Amino acid sequence: MAQVVATTRSIHNSIVSSPSSGSLQDRVEKLIKPSPFSSKLLSRHGKKKIGSISSPRNTQIAAAAVNRSAVPEVIPVSPEDSPKTEEQFVQLGKLGDTTAAVGMWTKPTVRRKTKIVCTIGPSTNTKEMIWKLAEAGMNVARMNMSHGDHASHQKVIDLVKEYNAQAKDNVIAIMLDTKGPEVRSGDLPQPIMLSPGQEFTFTICRGVGTVDCVSVNYDDFVNDVEPGDMLLVDGGMMSLQVKSKTEDSVKCVVVDGGELKSRRHLNVRGKSATLPSITEKDWDDIKFGVENRVDFYAVSFVKDAQVVHELKNYLQSCGADIHVIVKIESADSIPNLHSIITASDGAMVARGDLGAELPIEEVPLLQEEIIRLCRSMGKAVIVATNMLESMIVHPTPTRAEVSDIAIAVREGADAVMLSGETAHGKFPLKAVKVMHTVSLRTEATIAGGEMPPNLGEAFKNHTSEMFAYHATMMSNTLGTSIVVFTRTGFMSILLSHYRPTGTIFAFTNEKKIQQRLALYQGVCPIYMQFSDDAEETFANALSVLKNQGMIKEGEEVALVQSGRQPIWRFQSTHNIQVRKV
Repeated sequence: MAQVVATTRSIHNSIVSSPSSGSLQDRVEKLIKPSPFSSKLLSRHGKKKIGSISSPRNTQIAAAAVNRSAVPEVIPVSPEDSPKTEEQFVQLGKLGDTTAAVGMWTKPTVRRKTKIVCTIGPSTNTKEMIWKLAEAGMNVARMNMSHGDHASHQKVIDLVKEYNAQAKDNVIAIMLDTKGPEVRSGDLPQPIMLSPGQEFTFTICRGVGTVDCVSVNYDDFVNDVEPGDMLLVDGGMMSLQVKSKTEDSVKCVVVDGGELKSRRHLNVRGKSATLPSITEKDWDDIKFGVENRVDFYAVSFVKDAQVVHELKNYLQSCGADIHVIVKIESADSIPNLHSIITASDGAMVARGDLGAELPIEEVPLLQEEIIRLCRSMGKAVIVATNMLESMIVHPTPTRAEVSDIAIAVREGADAVMLSGETAHGKFPLKAVKVMHTVSLRTEATIAGGEMPPNLGEAFKNHTSEMFAYHATMMSNTLGTSIVVFTRTGFMSILLSHYRPTGTIFAFTNEKKIQQRLALYQGVCPIYMQFSDDAEETFANALSVLKNQGMIKEGEEVALVQSGRQPIWRFQSTHNIQVRKV
C-alpha cells in the first residue's frame, strides 16, 4: 500500500512540476482566461441564425454545432471580440437530427472527434436499439464478458456486423471486455442488511450464505488479507475492516453498512488479488473473440507487460489481427504503467476498481498521467466508469458528470465510455446524446495544433512519424482537412495522435482496418477500393467527399499516403500533396 501511494504521489509531483505542463499558477491562469472560442447560446434573442460553414478553416468550429431542433444563436461573451472573430463563430454548422442519417452520411461520426464506446446489454441488445445507438453517435460496441453468455454476445456481434454491412457512411468497431480475476462473494438466499459495528465473516468454504457469514470464490483470499485491511464491497458501496483470520475465514467489523446481495465484487484497499490476469474463462472468451474477428480486446486487471505479450503471442499464433487494450484498474499495475502501455495497443482508465484499490483522491491524477503517457507513446486511451452514472435511472446528468466528460476530452482521450448507462439503464439513447453534445461543445474550445512535446520519441525510428508531423503542421497552417490513404491504418493512427485541427478522412481498402479506426480521435474511416491508377484513386476519394458535402469545391485538402504500403509508385515513398477540389 505504501509503495502504491508513494508511486501515485510521485506521479502527482511529476504532473505538477513537469516543465511541459507549466506551473500551477500558469494552469489556473490558463483555465480562467476567457477562451476565444467562448460563446453564449441564446434561444430567443438576437437576429443571426446558425448557418453552414463558410470556410474550410472553420472545420474546428463545426465541432460546436448543435441540434437543429434547438436553433440556438451565438453571440460573443466579450464585447472586445473582433468583428472577424464574431463573424466566424456565428457561422456554426448544423449537425442535423442525430436520430436519422442525413442523405448517405451520418454527421456525428465526422463532426465529433472524441469517440464514444457503448456497452451493450439488456437495454440495448436489439436490432432497433443498436441502429439507434449508432445514429446517436456510438463508435464502438463493447461486450462485457462478466455478464451474459456466448449466445447473447453472438447475437450482438451479428447485429453490429449487419449494421456495418448496410451502413454506407458509418462503421462500428467491436470490443470484447474480459471478466478478469474478480473476487466475489457467494450466493445468499436473500439480501443481508449490514449495520456499522456489526461483525461479519467471509469464508473460503463453498456454499455458505447466512446472516453473519458468506463464502468467497477465491481460495487464497485468507492469505491475501491481514488484520487492519479495509475490504470494499462493490467499489466502496460498503466497507468492512479485517479484525482477525483463521485458516479458512476472515472476521471483519462493518464500517460502512448497507445491503449485501449475492455475488458482490470485493476489493482490498491498496492490494490486488494474486490471481492470473487472464483466467480460464477469459481464454474461452478470447477464443470466442478470435472466431468472431472482433476488433479489440479490453483485458481486465493487467498487472505487468508479460500478460500482454502472452496474449499477443497467442493471437499471432491464431493469425488474428486484434488490438489489445489494457485496463488500468489494479494497484499492482501502477508501478509497471510504462511497460504495460508500451506492450499494448492502448489503455482504458477503469476508474471503478482503480478507485477501490487506491485512495480515490489519486484517481484523477492517475487519469491525467495515463492519458499523457498514451498520447506520448502513440497509443489509444479510453476513459471509463461512472461517466453518466446517474443517467442509469434519471433522464438528465449531474453537472459534475458533464464536467467529467469535458475534462476527459480536454485531457486528450481518444474515447469516453458508457457502461451501465447503455447496458441496463433506462435512458441509453439520451446518455449517448449527452456524451455526444458535451464532447462536441468541449472540442470547440480546444486550441488546435497542441500535441505532447515528446510524442516523436515513440516513433523516432519511423520516417512516417516525421512525415505525419509535417502533414499535421501543413494542415493546421492551411486550415485544411487531411485525406489519408492507408492499407494498415498506421498512418491514420499516427496522424490522430498529432491531433490536427481538421478531420482525418481515412480511406482504406480493408474493412477490418476501417472498423479499427473507428476508435481513434478525429478519424473518419471510409471504405473504398483502390485503383491501380493513383490519380484515379485520389479523384474517387475527393468525389466521394465532395458529393456528400464533406468538402466543397474550391476548398484545399491535404492528400497523404504512407510509404509502408503505398497506393502509387514504390514502397517507402511517402507523399503529401495539397490540392484544390
